[in-house]
Amino acid sequence: MENFNELQREILRLKKEKNALVLAHYYVPLEVQDVSDWVCDSFAMAQKAAKAENDLIVICGVRFMGESAKILSPEKTVLLPSMDAGCPMADMVTPEDVLRLRELHPDAAVMCYVNSSAAVKAVSDVCCTSSSALRIARGLDCREIIFVPDKHLGSFVARQVPEKKFWLHPGFCPTHHKITEADILAAKRAHPDAVFAVHPECGEDVVKYGDLVGSTAEILDFARNTDAGEILIGTESEIVERLRRELPEKKIYGVGSTFMCGNMKKVTLRALYECLRDEKYRVEVPEAELKAARKSLDLMVNS
Repeated sequence: MENFNELQREILRLKKEKNALVLAHYYVPLEVQDVSDWVCDSFAMAQKAAKAENDLIVICGVRFMGESAKILSPEKTVLLPSMDAGCPMADMVTPEDVLRLRELHPDAAVMCYVNSSAAVKAVSDVCCTSSSALRIARGLDCREIIFVPDKHLGSFVARQVPEKKFWLHPGFCPTHHKITEADILAAKRAHPDAVFAVHPECGEDVVKYGDLVGSTAEILDFARNTDAGEILIGTESEIVERLRRELPEKKIYGVGSTFMCGNMKKVTLRALYECLRDEKYRVEVPEAELKAARKSLDLMVNS
């Protein structure tokens, strides 16, 4: 704690005073991660929110993460440090899109990536994360799956579950979508001895080069446990910085120059401090929507 700045100390004081649980996603700034109770990917965040005993939960992440926490803990106060921290991929699909796909493919189950609004979750059958998508797809008692909103994650799962027919919504993560095959080849030429860990939100032309294709948590575990001394990281830039700090004995390289989620960077120390101080911004989900969305989230968390 002696290395923390004044704002970080104030955040720690407010957390204790208000008995608040602060959950941070791996993509928010490291200085915010450092004063959080848990730093995790969206799956672990959902689990911890569901099990939390605290009456006040602060989600240091984007809007859909706050909604998921509220859906799983409706009796608790859930706060977001930045209400305008949205997810462009989540905004690419609407409930109406899902209902139209259901009409076109009435025998298909709807798998909804957690990067989606509460309203979309409410009209889906089951939610998933990048770490659970493959397991959930295989376990569904159906031969057809509508996957929304991420075409890249959906395609990655579909290639490994050929016994089922997938109908993919055309959404994508703009941050991961920017990375190209040319970026990967250039990085491999620059670091020929490096292994490559990549997130399945990247396109197939990028993912095919991965020594590990997995969620953020899986990428971190891979970097920690591999015997390789050099690692290329194919996901958001904060992961590169985290691993460089955590694994100084290894050489950690980012891929490309645009691998940053601007929405996650809106969750600043100042924003977190003001959120705790003023207990803003509260996440609310309409009751009917919350109850419907909870079914798909419960299946994800308990799968």
